[in-house]
Amino acid sequence: MDQTTYSGRLAVPHGDDAPFADERYRYLRHCAEGGATAASLKIKRNELLWIAARLGPDASEGIDIEALQRIATQRQCLHGAVTAARRVVDIGRPWLRFLGWWREPTVVFQCQSQLDQYVTWMRDERGFTPSTVEQWSRMIGRFLRWCDQTNRQLKDLMPEDVDAYFVTQATGRWSRVSVANTASALRGFLRYAAKWGMCTDRVVASICRPRLYRQESLPYAPDWLNVQRMLADAETDNPRDIRDRAILLLLALYGMRSGEVAALRLDQIDWAGGTLRLFRLKRRQPQIYPLLPSAAEALARYIDTVRPPSSCPEVFLRMQAPRRPLKAGSIYDVANRRFVALGIDAAHRGGHALRHACASRLLAEGLSIKEIGDHLGHRSAAATSIYAKVNMEALRDVGAFDLGDLQ
Repeated sequence: MDQTTYSGRLAVPHGDDAPFADERYRYLRHCAEGGATAASLKIKRNELLWIAARLGPDASEGIDIEALQRIATQRQCLHGAVTAARRVVDIGRPWLRFLGWWREPTVVFQCQSQLDQYVTWMRDERGFTPSTVEQWSRMIGRFLRWCDQTNRQLKDLMPEDVDAYFVTQATGRWSRVSVANTASALRGFLRYAAKWGMCTDRVVASICRPRLYRQESLPYAPDWLNVQRMLADAETDNPRDIRDRAILLLLALYGMRSGEVAALRLDQIDWAGGTLRLFRLKRRQPQIYPLLPSAAEALARYIDTVRPPSSCPEVFLRMQAPRRPLKAGSIYDVANRRFVALGIDAAHRGGHALRHACASRLLAEGLSIKEIGDHLGHRSAAATSIYAKVNMEALRDVGAFDLGDLQ
C-alpha cells in the first residue's frame, strides 16, 4: 500500500479516548511518511497505546529511562518475555523524542560548567571545526570525570595528578596517537582554565605529548585481490548487497572518503555526460571524474531498483524506515561487514582501508605521487607521500644505485 495514502488514514479514530491520542497518531503519521510499513505501524500503535495509558498527566515535563523501564517491566510481567519489555523501550523512546518529552540521562560532574564555557570559546572565539570541538570536549570530559571519581579539584590540580591520569587510564589501552591527542586537548583546556584563574599554570607547563613522526606508519591497504573478493561477494540480488556494492565501488575506484560517499547527491551524477562530480572534503572544492562503467552500472541498479522513494537528495538511504540518508559511520559498517564476513586480515577495516587500496593500486600501475594525490583529492603532495614507501620498484632502484667511490 502506498504510504502516503496510508498516512492519510492515520487520523485519531472516533472513540479513541485513551491518553495522548493526538500525540500518538501524529507520530504514526510521521513514521508512515518516513516509509514505515503497515505491519510496523500496527505494532507501534499497539505499543504506544499501552505506554500512553501508563504515563502520568505531567508526561510532557519529561520522561527518563527509569520511568520507561518501569512501564516495560509491567509489559514483560504480563507477557513473560524479555522481548516485550525491549519493544516498549524501542518504540516508546523514539515517540517521546519526537514529542520533545524525552529526558536524556546526563552525567553531571563538578566542572561541567567550566567545560561548557570552554566548548563555547572553542566554537565561537577560536572557530574550531565541529569535529574538533566534539572530540576535544569528549576527551576533556573524560578527564574531568576521572578527577571527580578520584576526589581531585580543578583549582588544586598538580602536575603529578595529570601524570597519574595517563598512567592509570592510558597504559596498555591507548596508542601513542591517542595519548598525544589527549595531551593536546588537556593542555588547551588547562591553559584556558589557568587564564581565568580556575587552576595553576604550573600544570599546563608540565604536559608533554609524545613525539609523532611524519610518515612513521605504513598505509593499511588490503590486497587488491581481497577488494575484488569484497565486490564479488556483494554481487547478488539482495537489495542490501545491491546498495553496498555501489558504495564499495565508489570507495575502491575513486578513493572516496566515507563522508564523501554519505554526502553524494543524485544531482552529482551526470548520466548523459558520463561524469561524477565529487565534492572533496579536504580540498573543499568539487572535482569531476569519468563515470566508470562498473560504477555507473552499480549506481543505476541501486537507484532504479532498490533505493526507496524519498525527497532526500542524497544517493544512499537506510534500507528500513525512517528512510534517512546514511551517515559516515554507516559507510564504515558497509565495508567492515565484508572484511569480517570474508575473514580478510587487515590492520584497519572500513572505507578508509579501501581508499588506501585504491592509492596502492594506482601506484602499482605507474601513476605519479602527484597524479594519485589529485585522484584522492589531497590538498598537497605531502599527504600522498606515504605511498612512496610501498613503491617496491622505486625502492629497488634506490637500493641498486651505484655510490661509486663513496662506498
